[in-house]
Amino acid sequence: MIQVEEALLIIAENSTKMPVQKIQVNKSLGYILAETVYSPIAMPPFRQSAMDGYAFIHSEKHQYDIVGISQAGDHSKIKLKENEAVRIFTGAFVPHNADTVVMQEHVMATENSILITRMPEQYENIRSKGEQIGKDEVVFNANTLITPAAIGFLVCLGITEISVYKKPKVAILVTGNELVEPGEELPKGKIYESNSVMLQAALQNVGIKKAKVYKVKDSLKATKKALKVILKKHDIVLISGGISVGDYDFVKEALVQNDVTELFYKLNQRPGKPMFFGSKNETLVFALPGNPASSLTNFYIYVYPAIKNRMGFSDIHLKKLLRKLNDDITNTTGKTLFLKALYDETHVTVLDGQSSAMLNTFAIANSLLVVPHDMESIKKDELVTLLPID
Repeated sequence: MIQVEEALLIIAENSTKMPVQKIQVNKSLGYILAETVYSPIAMPPFRQSAMDGYAFIHSEKHQYDIVGISQAGDHSKIKLKENEAVRIFTGAFVPHNADTVVMQEHVMATENSILITRMPEQYENIRSKGEQIGKDEVVFNANTLITPAAIGFLVCLGITEISVYKKPKVAILVTGNELVEPGEELPKGKIYESNSVMLQAALQNVGIKKAKVYKVKDSLKATKKALKVILKKHDIVLISGGISVGDYDFVKEALVQNDVTELFYKLNQRPGKPMFFGSKNETLVFALPGNPASSLTNFYIYVYPAIKNRMGFSDIHLKKLLRKLNDDITNTTGKTLFLKALYDETHVTVLDGQSSAMLNTFAIANSLLVVPHDMESIKKDELVTLLPID
């Protein structure tokens, strides 16, 4: 049994980044860049008008003759004189010797001339070439998350393909003779299987949209056979249940018989003590506790950073916050506690119902409050560390 900090180090050391692939920009949402991207052009690529109005050479004059028009998409070759202006629209090319654009609301216009009623400052309302980015400048550094805005920016620069880290293929193996599919009649002694759906939802939050679910009965033969297939096809395997020391817990033995290397087993924490972490070749295996709250807690603490590390994120762990405690906490277990809690701008409250089998408290919590294993008590109004999960 190891401490939380040691387990996190082992996971970080063993969760290597996925291979790199080329991908179309319009399909890259949620991926992480594997290399720095440079701009092939300046943006904007020419001087643009920031307003609908009139482009002119700034002077003391207020009256100008209209000698042309510049619409978006045009490339005007007009050369203005000091008493001339061009009708211009937002995003349109600004004639080379024009240095200012006056908003159309600030002129009195006739068919052939304008009178400026509110003179702008020189150079006003013109977007300079390369205002957003210059040619060959860095667009995004490696390890940047691709967001909708990032996709828009890349495409406006003419970039259609980028190098990203592949997303890992994730499998969920659910064990348990007591489990019944939701929607079916619930016989006595049975419970509805919810962990697979819960873990699939948690995976979506970290960018894994699809995870293959496998289900087996509690037998060594069935578990071993299922794992043999799963380990060949996936990069990360999550196992729900069967990892404790009961007579019908066969997961650990099935992993050993499939040549999975044990990197640690059992954690000095509550909830979530009975967890196995191992690897076979490049595939990572997390055998999570069967109790739902324990399973989800360990997903946030251990699986979440492993997936983010494999996907190429530079910051892989849940963020940490400090808040003042609303009530005293006593910890006589010698274990690290992860307590479901609700925090606001200043304080945090530990919720009732901390059992490893209870999800109702987890469903309203917005954080896990961390009580270190060597801290026996925390007093009201002392600062505590939180891991936001909202």
